[in-house]
Amino acid sequence: MEDSGSDRRRGGPDRRGPGEKTKILIVDDHALFRIGTHTILGNEDDFEVVGEADDGRSAFDAVVETSPDIILMGLLLSAPGGIEATQRIKRELPSAGIIVLAVSEDDDALFEAIKAGAAAFILKDVGPDDLVTIIRRVSDGEYLINDEVFAKPAVASRVLKEFRELAVYGQEAAPIFAPLTPREVQILDNIAQGMTNKQVAYALTISEQTVKNHMSSILRKLSVNDRTQAVVYAMRQGWIQMPAE
Repeated sequence: MEDSGSDRRRGGPDRRGPGEKTKILIVDDHALFRIGTHTILGNEDDFEVVGEADDGRSAFDAVVETSPDIILMGLLLSAPGGIEATQRIKRELPSAGIIVLAVSEDDDALFEAIKAGAAAFILKDVGPDDLVTIIRRVSDGEYLINDEVFAKPAVASRVLKEFRELAVYGQEAAPIFAPLTPREVQILDNIAQGMTNKQVAYALTISEQTVKNHMSSILRKLSVNDRTQAVVYAMRQGWIQMPAE
């Protein structure tokens, strides 16, 4: 059986092939920061720093040239800034995990990073060991930014507001990330087919309590009251398909 905590923050499959090193691109306007980070990451056997860039344009060129798995993206770049560069890179290379580097806690910047598709949002004074751990987790497919969002009620409220607008206005609304993990979407999809919690647990080889835990998380994230509302909402977003006739 699957542990109830697994898949909680999964954002997708491992970004590397079997046995491959994690390719990392460092983007920041401070040369000393780039050099120091390059040195730290170069000491890890499973990392390969494939390039550096000091602004958004050169970052995009480096992405096209090197196809990195992970991009460390400084926020304070000359135009285009870190958020705009993140948006463009995610459009061209969706598989890349982008870790946004901020100089201070900033709810507005966090919100924009979420909308841009960043996988993590951290401060530049992060310790070397913590940075290495974060890179490995993002490379494994985790979206650590989800924890940041739901730990900040004001930001979570803005995210949910945009989702509601997206449900009403469709493509006219600004695009924003899906707050549900792949496992949660999978569970909703099964529930949409009429399965009970017990049937979902059997189908996915997990415990019934794990299904209940995921459903509680789904209801909280979508700010809905029951599973029917959650299914309808997810269908309107296109996250799950209409049940087959």
